[in-house]
Amino acid sequence: MPVEFLGIAATNDGSETTARSGAAFDREYTLRLGRAHEDHGWDRVLFAYGSGSPDPAPAAAYLASRLDRLQILLAHRPNVSYPTFAAKTFATLDQISGGRLTVHFITGGNDHEQRREGDTLTKDERYARTREYIGIVKRIWTTHEPFGHEGEHYRFQDFVSDVFPVQQPRPDVSFGGSSPAAFAAGGAEADIYCLWGEPLARTAEQIEAVKAAARAAGRTEVPRIQVAFRPIIAPTEELAWEKAHRTVGAIRQRKEQGLVRHRRGSDPENTGSQRLIAIAEAGERYDRALWTPTAAATGGAGNSNALVGTPETVAQALLDYYDLGVDILSARGYDLLGDAIDFGRHVIPIVREEVAKRDAEREARRGAERDAERAAEQAADQAAGRDTDRDTGQAAGRGTGPDTNPDTDRTAPAALTAVRG
Repeated sequence: MPVEFLGIAATNDGSETTARSGAAFDREYTLRLGRAHEDHGWDRVLFAYGSGSPDPAPAAAYLASRLDRLQILLAHRPNVSYPTFAAKTFATLDQISGGRLTVHFITGGNDHEQRREGDTLTKDERYARTREYIGIVKRIWTTHEPFGHEGEHYRFQDFVSDVFPVQQPRPDVSFGGSSPAAFAAGGAEADIYCLWGEPLARTAEQIEAVKAAARAAGRTEVPRIQVAFRPIIAPTEELAWEKAHRTVGAIRQRKEQGLVRHRRGSDPENTGSQRLIAIAEAGERYDRALWTPTAAATGGAGNSNALVGTPETVAQALLDYYDLGVDILSARGYDLLGDAIDFGRHVIPIVREEVAKRDAEREARRGAERDAERAAEQAADQAAGRDTDRDTGQAAGRGTGPDTNPDTDRTAPAALTAVRG
């Protein structure tokens, strides 16, 4: 399967290492960053969600209306709107984009952040609500007759939308999380399951957990897997590692100066961040290029483990994850615009070329296996047919020994060879 690349659709140029230079919603920068992704081989960009950040839905509509190919991944928290309203918003955005929308549902892993917008449910209650919410949205997207709903968190009667997605039967649903509750909800409802970058062995364990949850929910098709990293690339390994250490220094400096908003309390509440911190405490470097000090410096905040090295090294590291079964690779640098261009120019082409080779080799192997199976079946059929002819001839009284039927005597050894082969 072809690999896909997800970038970030930030509405300003700020990051963990750099203060933004303009407003929270910088229209020109948003479009410039989106165009950089579209022009340099990326498949889609994420419009993230934060309690105080610009609303991602109209920002996504703005970008989608000005670009032709780039797909949109829209983050959405169920606590901020009723599912009937959200389903119409998503369908309208899919119409604006010409069928380029995927919706990423965020349950919320931090109580303080959720309460900023009035959400007081516990984490497990939030996951149950998200699962119910997604089910309602899917039904609205695909139902043309009025219906009602009586659930634990939502109740309404006689609803039918007048706007439907371009994509049929519906846009994809994306979901993430590392807790058992997250696997249960996402395994049941997600088309794409999103993970943060971890060492290969741990990522393999999580992929199996997603598959098991999907099977437990009665699904025959499992979600596609997406994994996210922070690439730090340079022309040489030495320069890449110098850049990596400068990056961590900048993150720590801004955090010490109080310039980065972070969670209250010392320990993260969500399982994903807890895993990142534990991995960082166990070691700085894993596998081919995974580096954890960026995650440690942010307290395990979000997508924060880095891949460090030359474009060739980082590309090979990404291919290691592809070989595990990951086919959507999320990458976001610390210089959002410059890194999007460099990654698109120097990393994406290598990965796509190698994936194409892998896919061609896999298809060749499958073709050879199919040919071998057909040859074996034909040989078996031929042998069985000859045996049937011989038995029929004997039953008709044409003789029982080789002297009475020289034709049968000649064909018997050939049939035996085919059966043994």
